[in-house]
Amino acid sequence: MEFETLCLHADGNKKDGWGTLTTPVCQTSTFVHKGVGVQSEYSYSRLSNPTRSHLENTVARLEGGVAAFAFSSGMSALTTVMKLFGANSHIIASDDLYGGSLRLFNNVCTVEGMSFDFVDTGDISLVQSLIKANTKAIYVETPSNPLMQVSDIAALSALARKSGLPLIVDNTFLTPYFQRPIALGADIVIHSGTKFLGGHNDALAGFAVARTAELAERIGYYFKTIGACLAPWDCFLIERGIKTLPLRMDRINCNAKEIADWLRGRKQVKRVYYAGFADNARYAVSVKQATGFGGMVSFEVESKQLAEKILANVKVFQYAESLGGVESLITYPMLQTHADVPKNERERRGINERFLRISVGIENIKDLIDDLKQAFAD
Repeated sequence: MEFETLCLHADGNKKDGWGTLTTPVCQTSTFVHKGVGVQSEYSYSRLSNPTRSHLENTVARLEGGVAAFAFSSGMSALTTVMKLFGANSHIIASDDLYGGSLRLFNNVCTVEGMSFDFVDTGDISLVQSLIKANTKAIYVETPSNPLMQVSDIAALSALARKSGLPLIVDNTFLTPYFQRPIALGADIVIHSGTKFLGGHNDALAGFAVARTAELAERIGYYFKTIGACLAPWDCFLIERGIKTLPLRMDRINCNAKEIADWLRGRKQVKRVYYAGFADNARYAVSVKQATGFGGMVSFEVESKQLAEKILANVKVFQYAESLGGVESLITYPMLQTHADVPKNERERRGINERFLRISVGIENIKDLIDDLKQAFAD
C-alpha cells in the first residue's frame, strides 16, 4: 500500500466482529479471562487495549518499525526510552532540542547518574569525537526545535552502528509522511503524537517506534511497568487525525514555504530559520532524507517591542504553546517552550526576546500572510 492508503487501512481488519468502519473505543480497564490457563489476547488495558493496538500497529507500519508504543504524551515516551540506559550512561544529543527534553535530560536523567554532551549533531566528525567507552546512544531532533537544524540521519546511523550504539530520532516535525528515520538506519523513533500526527490540538499522545524485535521487547517491558499508556479515547482521536495526515502535511508544507519567503523579505526580520531554503547549509541533506520541509518556521525580529507587538496583534495566528495542529500558532519560546533553559544558554543559541516560532496550519495562505502584515504594521 502507498502511504496515503496506509493512513486509513494500515491495520486492516479491526477484529471487533461487528464490521465497524471506524475503530471502536474499547473503554475498559480489564478483560474477562476465557478460562483457567487460557491465554487471552487482552487482559488489562495498561498492558494492551484493542483500540490502542490498532493505533500502534498503524504507526509502526507508517514508520517502518516492528512495533510502536502509544504513550500518554511525547515526554512520557521519551522518559520511558531513557530507561533503556542506566546510571553512568553517556548520551550524545542535539544541542538544539525542545525545552521539555532538555529539562528531562538535565534535571532528571542526570540525577539518575546519566551524562550528556549536547552538540551540533549535523557535524558527524564532532559526534564521533565525543564517543567514549560509556556512550550508550545518539539522540537527535531533525529538524530541531526551534532552530530547525538538520542532521544527516543516514550518516549518524552509519556512525552509530559502527560504534554499537542505537540512534534515536525525534521525528515529530516531519512525521513519517515526509521523513522515515528507520528506513535511513535509525533504531528508535520518537513522536509527540499531540502534534502533527494527531493534528487537531485535541489530544495528548506520544510514540516510541522500534526497528527491531529486541528493542521492542525492551521498550515494551518499561512501557507496561511505568504505565504511561495512551487511553482508548485519545487513541481514537489520534487515529482519526492520522487519516488526514498526508492532506494536512501537504497544505502545511506549502503554506510554510510561502510564509518563510515572506518573512525573509521583511526588513524588520533579521533572520528566518527554515529547513527549506535552498541556501541553507544543510539543504542538500534535507532533500536527500525528506520529501518535505514541514510546517515550522522560526524568526528573529529587530526588537523585543516588535516581537511583543506581533504576539498581541495576530488574529488568525493564535498565540499558544504547541504546534502541529490545523490552526496556525505563534509561540514565544523564551517564555514558553524553552523557559526552563538557563538564560545565558538560551541566548547563546539565539533564543532571545526577539525570537518567535510559528507552527503553520491549513488556513488559506492569503489570510495568514495578511494577518502577519497587519501584525507587523507600524
